[in-house]
Amino acid sequence: MDKLSCYKRVFDHFDMDRDGKISPFEVRECIAAVSGEEVSMVEAEEVVGAFDMDGDGGLDVEEFERFVDDIGEEEKVKELRKAFKMYEMEGSGLITAVSLRRTLKKLGEFVSLEDCMAMIAKFDLDGDGVLSFDEFKVMMG
Repeated sequence: MDKLSCYKRVFDHFDMDRDGKISPFEVRECIAAVSGEEVSMVEAEEVVGAFDMDGDGGLDVEEFERFVDDIGEEEKVKELRKAFKMYEMEGSGLITAVSLRRTLKKLGEFVSLEDCMAMIAKFDLDGDGVLSFDEFKVMMG
C-alpha cells in the first residue's frame, strides 16, 4: 500500500460526516487519537487555517497528509528532547563528555572519557566541545 493510500484510510476514518474534508471538530478527534492531547475548538480552527491551502474551511486528503506529517515530526522532536535530557549536564542544555560518560555508565556501557570526547567531536558542528540539542538531532537522525 502506498503512502497516499495509507493517509486516505486514516483520512476516511476521521472524516466522520463523509464530506471529503476534515473539519476543526474532526481535527480535535484526530489529535486526541494520535497524540492523546486535548485541543480546544479555537486551536483546532487554527490548525485547519494553517493547513487549509484552498481556504474551504476543511482539510482535503493532501492537506491532511501535510498536517499528519507535521504531527509526526513534533512527536519525534518530543522523543528526542526526552532522550537529550537523559544525557545533558543538569540543566545546561548541553551534553558534555562527562555527562555522556555518566549516562552511558548508568546504562551499563563503560566508556572512557576520551572515547566520549571522540563521540561528541564527531557531531560537534560548532567545535565547542559539547553537543547542543540541534547537534544531538543530527547525531540521532
